[in-house]
This record gives sequence, structure tokens and C-alpha cells, in this order.
Amino acid sequence: MTENWGDVGDVQETFGERTVTVTPQDWLTALEQARDSGYTFFDWLTAVDEQAAGFDVFAHVAKVEGADKAARLLLRTRIPQDKPELPSAVGVYRGANWHERETSEMFGLTFTGHPNPIPLLLPDGFDGHPLRKDFVLAARVAKEWPGVKEPGEGGPSHGAGGKPAATRRRMVPPGVPDGWLKPLPEEPEESHEPGEQEGGA
Repeated sequence: MTENWGDVGDVQETFGERTVTVTPQDWLTALEQARDSGYTFFDWLTAVDEQAAGFDVFAHVAKVEGADKAARLLLRTRIPQDKPELPSAVGVYRGANWHERETSEMFGLTFTGHPNPIPLLLPDGFDGHPLRKDFVLAARVAKEWPGVKEPGEGGPSHGAGGKPAATRRRMVPPGVPDGWLKPLPEEPEESHEPGEQEGGA
């Protein structure tokens, strides 16, 4: 079968690798055409949360052309945020099974027709989808990062004369949306008596 991808979707060539962007309705058609064109090795499948724009879903396949050469193909589609569904690729590539299960639980997508859509990595009862951009990384709030961020920000031992070192203003950690928790308190600035020098006797 010839690789006439223009009939299926938009084609781009970048650094010798071909990317075909298709509609969700043509997802399985594109996968079947890839398989029938010799791309029989299924490499991986995943998604990217584009928030209001929806979810981009990618599948990477390859055509082995010798002992040390292979042609690679990236298939891409976008599904809406309010209905994150896509037909399962397992009927075309059996290797998509675990990839779809992982992508389903990490992003909250539904792969319709999947033969065994049970969680793969997360424990029973886990609430939320960790790779969505609106998922709150609560661990960043529960415990401060213990590492030193800048010289002098490591606790009392880093201050001169045994005094705590001045630190920059504490901020809400990345991944925590506004209003999700109370703002962290401002640390008071140190005051010195007139004539007192930091680290003096």
C-alpha cells in the first residue's frame, strides 16, 4: 500500500520524521493505513493536556527497513476537553493496550472499545488525573522543599553570627491554583539596633 497520507490528514516532515495530523474520526483509519504501509512496530502512545483546546493524542510507530535502519511515523489527533474520547487502537496495534490504559488514568481519557480498561499504575480509589494541568500537586503544599534555593537559604547555620539568614519572600508552590490554600505568611525582616553590625560581637 502506498503512503498517500494527504487523503487522511495534514502531513509535515521534520528532521526526516513524518507527522500526520488527523481528525478523531480518522484516527483508526490512519493507524490502519500506517500498519498496512509497513509500520508494524508500535512504539508508544500518550497525550498532552492543552487545557481549553482539548487533548492532543500521539501514537509513534516505525517501519523496520534493515538491521540498523527504521522509518518513523508520528500520528496525532486532538479531542475536545468536554468529551475526551477516542476509539481504541488495540484492534490495530496490540501494543497500544498498556499505553492506552496509562494515558486513560493519567489524563482521564476514554478509549472506547478497549478490551481491558482497568487502571494500570495508580492505586484503587485515587482521585484525579495526575498529568492534567489542573491537577493540584498537594505534596508541594504539605511539605516544603528541603533543598537550599540560593546561598544563605538553608536555615540558621547559614546566617552570620548564628543568626537566621535573611530569605526571599515565600511563595505558593507551582501547580497550586490561586485560592486553593491560604497564602503563605510573610517572614518578618530582621531589625538591628543602631550601630549594631551583623555578625559583630
